[in-house]
Amino acid sequence: MRIKVIACEVLFRELCLCAARARSIVELIFLRRGLHDNPDTLRERLQSIIDETDESRCQAVALGYALCSNGVAGLRARGIPLVLPRAHDCITLLLGSKEAYQRQFSARPGTYYYSGGWVEREADRVPRKPEDGAGLDAPFDELVAKYGRDNAEYLWRLRSSWVERYTHATFIDTGLGDLEAYRAYAQAVARERGWTYDETGGDLDLLQGLLDADWDASRFLIVPPGHRVVATAAPDIVRAEG
Repeated sequence: MRIKVIACEVLFRELCLCAARARSIVELIFLRRGLHDNPDTLRERLQSIIDETDESRCQAVALGYALCSNGVAGLRARGIPLVLPRAHDCITLLLGSKEAYQRQFSARPGTYYYSGGWVEREADRVPRKPEDGAGLDAPFDELVAKYGRDNAEYLWRLRSSWVERYTHATFIDTGLGDLEAYRAYAQAVARERGWTYDETGGDLDLLQGLLDADWDASRFLIVPPGHRVVATAAPDIVRAEG
């Protein structure tokens, strides 16, 4: 089987390894990490690539994405199936299953996860649209110039308040790349924010299954031609709708 895979670049190393081992013939396309913060722009870009697919050259389009803030919700398969993992975010993809992620989350919900790809691509930013709050991620002095000091201080506090919800920084070790540099980065963030640092092993089984076309219904959604991806509040995370 020949599969066109569209994926986030934070999974570059892991997916390249999986592609080298895959039973399928794989065409890899990587998109910028910064699109993760712009779900509408991400959806538009993904749909454009799906629509441009030469369906005579492959039998399916697979997504190296999770639900990602609903960035994949609404995507429509065209003349060939669209396949994606049942996952809320890339942490699940790196831990190997939604069940593994749920075990980690249940044991310690206040954990912020880091991976090698996330560290390598952390600086990438894609401009936000006005309706998505464009400009609120600007440096403090720019917020002051645009909104005044009092409003800028309020926005800065609001933007930074998410840090208080976490207690731990966990590095997911997939055994790829400059592991010591990734660890050092995550450890520095943990010290700065007063979090406890630890590590957990990664598992590429879900990503390998995606590229091997081992698409059992418990782990993957296969969207038939003409159907679209719909997010659910159920354990299956996503479903296909005509």
